[in-house]
Amino acid sequence: MQLEIALDGTAVVLLGEADRARQALLRYRRAAASVAHFDSPAAFRAAVGLPARPGLVAVVRSSSAGSAAGAAHDDEWAPVLDHYRSAGVPIVREPAAGRRGRVTLVGGGPGSHGLLTLDAVEALRDADVVLFDRLPPWRELGRLTTAELVDVGKLPGHHKVPQEEINRLLVEHARDGADGRGLNVVRLKGGDPFVFGRGAEEVEACAAAGVPVRVVSGISSSIAVPAAAGIPVTHREVSHSFTVISGHAPLTSDEHTHLAGLAAAGGTLVVLMGIANLPHLAAGLRRAGLPVRTPLAVVERGHQAGQRTTVTDLGHAEADTGACGNPAVIVIGEVVRAAGPLRGDADGLGLRELADALIA
Repeated sequence: MQLEIALDGTAVVLLGEADRARQALLRYRRAAASVAHFDSPAAFRAAVGLPARPGLVAVVRSSSAGSAAGAAHDDEWAPVLDHYRSAGVPIVREPAAGRRGRVTLVGGGPGSHGLLTLDAVEALRDADVVLFDRLPPWRELGRLTTAELVDVGKLPGHHKVPQEEINRLLVEHARDGADGRGLNVVRLKGGDPFVFGRGAEEVEACAAAGVPVRVVSGISSSIAVPAAAGIPVTHREVSHSFTVISGHAPLTSDEHTHLAGLAAAGGTLVVLMGIANLPHLAAGLRRAGLPVRTPLAVVERGHQAGQRTTVTDLGHAEADTGACGNPAVIVIGEVVRAAGPLRGDADGLGLRELADALIA
């Protein structure tokens, strides 16, 4: 059951040790409640001018739930809670703020807040500071977290915060914080942190500095964005494998050999960050022997407002995708023909005879 309550001006009594209650206090203040916070039963008993019957009592649950310490924490507030319960005051339990001095890399998916995992939402709720990119659902952060928000997003050809500086900020926030204490830091990234997200570099930087770090996996755009356009990256009767590559630069020093391998492998080819390099990639795949009739789709802004799919083939890729822009995922292979029944974008653009095949 989920209840939504307007707390504007409501008197709220918040019970809990100051550090554990730090995020709950921010949440209630952000909701415009009038909060009286008590960090111990002794402080509560000594209070003067306490509302006789507040609108709500919130108690921060112990971070040691189920342990002897957790039971003792719950017992110490029991008389206070019994008092308000007998007076008919609603009581809610709030999660304790997370441990300071750590970093969590969170995969935020391709841009829709509905594709955030439960672990991702919990990590955001628990954060003191969030360093975010522009590909995950960053516009939703105001309602998902009380943390300080730091925009370190990259745009094609413009990295306003270099990766080395991001690494430094992660370590600095986790170690120091504004009050001289370490913070609980979340690095929110698009897709999955370990799929072309430089997450491994950030983990290495934290580990080298002795900062505890963990990774919350996210839904990769390599599968979620094609799915948003109704394109399965595998299909039992069409493709038994798929390969994901980064398209923002030439593949290897021996690019022709790599492209020849991709052309010969069959299956589906998914290209991330490849719009600028698409003409070069398409020409290279044709030279490597991939048939010009191979279907190709560009899915722009997958799972976001303005989603659009452009469908063509490898032989016409340069001419037909010139108006496409980032963020986008490119899908090359026969699975593109299966898009018809699940097309999720009203502005999809099917070209030449492939359009007839898709809507047939």
